[in-house]
Amino acid sequence: MFPPETPSMPPATDPPVPVLRPKHGNLARWLAIGALGAGIAASSALSAWRDEHAILINTTQSLPNWAFFIDKARVPARGDFVVFTPPVTPIITAHFGQKSAPFAKRVYGMPGDFVTREGNAVLINGAEVARLKPFTRRGEVLVPGPIGRIPEHCYYLGTAHSDGLDSRYADIGFVCQPRIIGTGDAIL
Repeated sequence: MFPPETPSMPPATDPPVPVLRPKHGNLARWLAIGALGAGIAASSALSAWRDEHAILINTTQSLPNWAFFIDKARVPARGDFVVFTPPVTPIITAHFGQKSAPFAKRVYGMPGDFVTREGNAVLINGAEVARLKPFTRRGEVLVPGPIGRIPEHCYYLGTAHSDGLDSRYADIGFVCQPRIIGTGDAIL
């Protein structure tokens, strides 16, 4: 049946099966590539997060909190903190410098709400939210802010502080979307 084995032929055996063992160099290389990929993904995610968020440190006395976490994509709701760029006016420049830091105030009035005044009281939809002062602590004249219906994409922003420079005065007025940096949460 089978030819007999001859001394010139080696005995029939299965071919050797190679054993695959990872070399430490290859393993280290793949781990480095994986770590690099994870680092790039984390950096991209951090960059995207940074583009939509910020931290604000409050240096004024108008709010009891001194640190805010800002979400640039969140639409403000009544009672939220809103961080915004103040306009450049003589009073703001005199008190906060030529390039003022952002302001943070609470949303007291929403688009469509109605702002009125009775004497020095400022009312939103009939409820008092603030009182006007005629002068700043330095003696500058404070002009009352706008009254009437709050326009779309605009807000009446204020604070409970009697010296707060907010929407009750013309120097701030209604704060509209182009000036809004984001909606904040007090963290400290």
